[in-house]
Amino acid sequence: MSAIFSHCTPITSDKAASLSSSFSGHNLRRSAQLPGKFCSTISVSSPASSPALRSRIACQISSSAAATSPPSSSIKVQAKSGQKDFLHISDFDKATILKILDQAAEVKALLKSGDRTFLPFKGKTMAMIFAKPSMRTRVSFETGFSLLGGHAIYLGPDDIQMGKREETRDVARVLCRYNDIIMARVFAHQDILDLAKYATVPVVNGLTDYNHPCQIMADALTIIEYIGHLEGTKVVYVGDGNNIVHSWLLLASVIPFHFVCACPKGFEPDEQTVEKARKAGISKIEITNDPKEAVRGADVVYSDVWASMGQKEEAAHRRQVFKDFQVDENLMKLAGPKAYFMHCLPAERGVEVTDDVIEAPNSIVFPQAENRMHAQNAIMLHLFGL
Repeated sequence: MSAIFSHCTPITSDKAASLSSSFSGHNLRRSAQLPGKFCSTISVSSPASSPALRSRIACQISSSAAATSPPSSSIKVQAKSGQKDFLHISDFDKATILKILDQAAEVKALLKSGDRTFLPFKGKTMAMIFAKPSMRTRVSFETGFSLLGGHAIYLGPDDIQMGKREETRDVARVLCRYNDIIMARVFAHQDILDLAKYATVPVVNGLTDYNHPCQIMADALTIIEYIGHLEGTKVVYVGDGNNIVHSWLLLASVIPFHFVCACPKGFEPDEQTVEKARKAGISKIEITNDPKEAVRGADVVYSDVWASMGQKEEAAHRRQVFKDFQVDENLMKLAGPKAYFMHCLPAERGVEVTDDVIEAPNSIVFPQAENRMHAQNAIMLHLFGL
């Protein structure tokens, strides 16, 4: 089910009923309209029967076709927001982030309807660099780009060996001459910065050791779908203060909500990133070592693996240090009956989260995983200026 935000054209009740019957398997909660709340009210729209939605997407197609751009090697692609690349959520203002989320909901609704006529990426190619392998990142980007008419090329760890076999700046300057956009999932954050610096086409951060902006955009879309709004919610992350936490903090420097990171001592997120979020003065930011107190009143309890890729040699030690930070039924009870559980996956069931929690009715980890594709499609549409 798609969330069409409150600033979009509302739909008639018969159309809402039509979509409700089409996507009855999805759990969507409506909330009362609250002053100043983004998306406090959402209208469900069936793309197959909504002239407003079809007209809007048709306009995007026609405007895209009308604009003849020179080859990617001769011009820097510039998004309407002034940002060529999608590297950090905080590179964009609130209006732009909300616009991307809005478009993600619209295109998701169109794909859910079975309509395959919206092909804004037709004739475009994307190079996907994977220094770190990932099922969700590869499939969501490749499938999403294909569904919108484009062709994605997978480049695994042994295909490039970026920084070893060939310098990152050279990889960037070669790939941008073949492709219209580059997505990279890397270890060192400097690699994504270098790719963006030397490429003349948009570069999308598919993950670095520092942050994971596409994941958090998908998370925001999911929260809007299930709670009805993002602003004013309380999101509690329990676990390691890692790249997921950094992206949540960067989002909190743009959109107001209450973010809490509950982690063991010595595993707090980057201090400068925490300070940046606090200095923005937009959201309430808390870093604590008490998960039980942290989750009280949470709208969302969020978890991630305790040992990420590249940290597996620390797994045994981390299990000991993090043992009181497992999200189990007791912790979710403290959060309250309305709290949702989220996880960016893959999950180690029985470690950072119990099987009962991840399989519970209030677990939305799989809709969250699906929304990676829709959020990423919208990010790329924005970078192309569509």
